[in-house]
Amino acid sequence: MKPRVLVIEDNEDLALGLRRSLEIEGYVVHVAADGIEGLERARTVEPDLVVLDLMLPRLDGFQVLRTLREAGNHVPVLILSARGEEIDKVHGFRLGADNYAVKPIGVLELLARVEAMLRRADRSGRTPGRPAEVFAFGAIRVDARTRTVTRDGEPVELSPREFDLLHHLLRVGGSVVRRDDLLRDVWGYKRPVPTRTVDAHMALLRAKLEQDPARPRHLLTVRKAGYRLDPGPAPAS
Repeated sequence: MKPRVLVIEDNEDLALGLRRSLEIEGYVVHVAADGIEGLERARTVEPDLVVLDLMLPRLDGFQVLRTLREAGNHVPVLILSARGEEIDKVHGFRLGADNYAVKPIGVLELLARVEAMLRRADRSGRTPGRPAEVFAFGAIRVDARTRTVTRDGEPVELSPREFDLLHHLLRVGGSVVRRDDLLRDVWGYKRPVPTRTVDAHMALLRAKLEQDPARPRHLLTVRKAGYRLDPGPAPAS
């Protein structure tokens, strides 16, 4: 099977060039133009390697990398960025990057780095870690495989849309998500629409999952920004 490479890059010309160069070498290439899309592609495509820009819309590369690693995804990541300061490189490696290259970079060097990273992963027996499919926060446990939710071990009945909303907030790892983005990514709206749908579904989720829905601990509103899920301290085992 041909190795799968996910390129997360918002510069269309650069992304197209990377795609063509990698495909010529025999890789199957997927492209995402922003951080949220990149995380979704990483979940669905299960790439063998990720080429990751840092200055991305919606969710920057550092946040993408942090979310991948916190979700248990150990896919090799090559950061490819115009940010060449030492502090950026150190931060990237501390978050779990496997390699760091500064733009502009020659095609041959990039291909050599990709090949070397895949070779090391193969020798070590390392396989792209699938993103976590079981999440826990507070007394709540969410199993994405079976689309089930429990609270203190007891089943919680969620509607399909309520589950999709909760799962989306879990996948982005605590990042703030705007209402318009939720309407697009969870409900499938193509453009912003005046609706209180997101707020209504968040209220339903709080009623079912929060100990005190009026003072939520996990499903939080970020004023003038959107919503985020705060997992809080890790639950006791």
